[in-house]
Amino acid sequence: MLTWLVAAGYVVGALTAVAAIMNTRTAQGAIAWSVALVSMPFVAVPAYVVFGRSKFGGTVSAYEQRKHEIDALIAQVRENLRPWTIGRGEERGAYRAVQKLSGMELTRGNRVELLVNGPATFDSILAGIAQAKHYALVQFYMFHDDGLGRRVQQALIERARAGVRVYMLYDEVGSHGLPKAYLDELRAAGVEVSSFKPTQGAGNRFQLNFRNHRKMVVVDGVTGWIGGHNVGDEYVGLDPEMSPWRDTHVRIAGPAVLQLQTAILGDWYWATRKLPELNWVPTSATGADQEVMIVPSAPTQRLETAGLLFVTALNSARERFWASAPYFVPDEAVMKALELAALRGVDVRIITTGKGDSLPVYLAAFHYIHLLRDLGIRFYAYKPGFLHEKVMLVDDDVSAVGTANFDNRSFRLNFEVTALIVDRDFAARMKVMLEDDFAHAESIDPEEFDRRPFWWRLGVNVSRLASPVL
Repeated sequence: MLTWLVAAGYVVGALTAVAAIMNTRTAQGAIAWSVALVSMPFVAVPAYVVFGRSKFGGTVSAYEQRKHEIDALIAQVRENLRPWTIGRGEERGAYRAVQKLSGMELTRGNRVELLVNGPATFDSILAGIAQAKHYALVQFYMFHDDGLGRRVQQALIERARAGVRVYMLYDEVGSHGLPKAYLDELRAAGVEVSSFKPTQGAGNRFQLNFRNHRKMVVVDGVTGWIGGHNVGDEYVGLDPEMSPWRDTHVRIAGPAVLQLQTAILGDWYWATRKLPELNWVPTSATGADQEVMIVPSAPTQRLETAGLLFVTALNSARERFWASAPYFVPDEAVMKALELAALRGVDVRIITTGKGDSLPVYLAAFHYIHLLRDLGIRFYAYKPGFLHEKVMLVDDDVSAVGTANFDNRSFRLNFEVTALIVDRDFAARMKVMLEDDFAHAESIDPEEFDRRPFWWRLGVNVSRLASPVL
C-alpha cells in the first residue's frame, strides 16, 4: 500500500511539474519548480498549490455576474472625467504606455498634499473622515488593534452613527492578528466591514499567496489618500525597535479621486459582490491644477503593471531617477532599465532601509546592488529607523507615491496602487524630502560585497534564490 502511495505521489509531482513548465512566468522559476516537484513531490506539490500561481483567478466570473451594471458604471465614469483628462500621449511616449497599462488618463484640476510620516498622514485622514457627509471608503492592508487602530475604529464608528455610510476593507494576511471583537464593534455601529477574501470560489481555495497591499481612503468622492502607511502604532513611531518609522502618503483633492475610488470599488466588489452607490461627479480642487493619474496594478492583469511602471519611469528619465523602497529585489527587466538609465548618464539613486523587517528580503537586496556596481548608481541605507515609503522622482516634474515595493511580490503577486503626479512644484517638494532622506542615510558600497565574510555572502545568495520562484 505504501509503495502505491509513494508511486502516486511521484506521478502527481510529475504532472504538476508539467503544469509548472506550462504556466510559470520565468524560465528560472519553471526550472526551480519542476525540479522540486519531480524530486520531492510530497513537499513541493503542496507548496506549488499555494505559491505556484502568478495570476489571480475568479475575477472574470465575478465580473460576468453584474456585467451590464459594471460596464455602464465604467462608461459613466469615463464620460464624467472626459472634461478633466489631458491628452499628453503625443508629448511623451511614456504617458501613452502608462495610460494603456492603467486604463486611466491624466486628469487636471487636482491638488496634492505631501504627507511626511505617520502623524501628518493620520491627522489628515482622520480629519477627512470626520468631515464625511455621505460615505467613507477605507482600505488598508494592515489594521492593528492598538492605539492608532482604535483611533481609526472610533472615527469610523462615529461617522456611521451619524448616518454616513462607512465601508472598511482589509487583507486577511496583513491583518491576521486583528481580533474579532474589533470588527464586531465596527459592525454593531453600522460600518460595513469585509476582508478581501482571495480564496473565495471553488477554484481559488488555495490562492493564499496573493495580497491586497493597497492603502487607500476616499471621502465622498471628493478627497482621497494613498501611500505607504498602514493602521498600526509602528506607523506613527511607537515601535521602539523600528522607530522612527519613515513613510510617505499624499492627500488628493480633485477629479483623480474618482480614479482612486474605482480601485477601491473594484476590490470591494470582489470581496462582497456589492456595488454601493457612490458619487461619480468630479469636483475640481479650488485654486489648483496639478495633473494626476491613479495607476492600479494587480495579478488579475495580463501585463505586470507595477514592474512595467518602474521600467517606464527609468526609460523616460533624462536627468534624474530617485526611488525609495524598503525592499530592493528587482526583476531582470527593471535591472536592465536601471543599467541603461545609468549608462545614459541619469542620476540614479536608490534608498532602502538600513533596518530590515524580513531578513531574507533584506539580504537579497545586496545581490542586486552588487550586480549594479561600477555604473555610478548610488545606493543608500536609511539609518534612523525603518524606511517604508514607496516613492519615485523622475526629472523635475514627475513624482509617484504609492504602495508598490521594488520587489517581485509587488510586481506580480500583490494588488497595488500608485499616484502619478505631474507637477514641477510638487516634484520640488519631493526632491527636498528625498534629499533629507539621503542626508539621514549611509552610502552602500557595492564593492563591499566581496569583502564580506563567506557566510554573509552565502546568506545573500541563498536569500535571492526564492525570488524567481515567487
